[in-house]
Amino acid sequence: MAEANTAATKTKTAQPATSFGLPHYEIPKFDLPKMEMPEAFRELADKGVAQAKDNYERIRRAAEEMNVILEKTYSTTAKGVADYNLKLFEMVRANTDAAFEFACGLIAMKSLPEMVERSTEQVRKQFDLAVAQNKELWALAEKMATETAEPIKTGLSRAFNKTA
Repeated sequence: MAEANTAATKTKTAQPATSFGLPHYEIPKFDLPKMEMPEAFRELADKGVAQAKDNYERIRRAAEEMNVILEKTYSTTAKGVADYNLKLFEMVRANTDAAFEFACGLIAMKSLPEMVERSTEQVRKQFDLAVAQNKELWALAEKMATETAEPIKTGLSRAFNKTA
């Protein structure tokens, strides 16, 4: 019985190693001849490396400048949005106060014609207030857009002036 086990082991080890049922062969290695690189090729390679370093430095500086521009733009935009939101809250508060005053005034009215007159006056007042508020919001949005675009415009004009 020991002879059968050793015979089976010998037949397993005698076969070449296979991957997915295929025999595994090694690729022959060839030694390349060692030769000296001509000086012209070395100079060309050195110039290429120097130019690549120079181009990398230019790209790095441009990226840093763009990062500064984007930071300025972001901070300007954040401030503008905060100002716009504060203005909106002020307007909401003013409109709410006006509506509450109108409601309190309606309670104190004694006749229908007085209520119609007061309602007409309130609608006219609210319309004028809405027009003024919209003008104010539009001016604020316009200012924010101009201030936000300024760093980008300045940065791009500087970049174009450097390349020209």
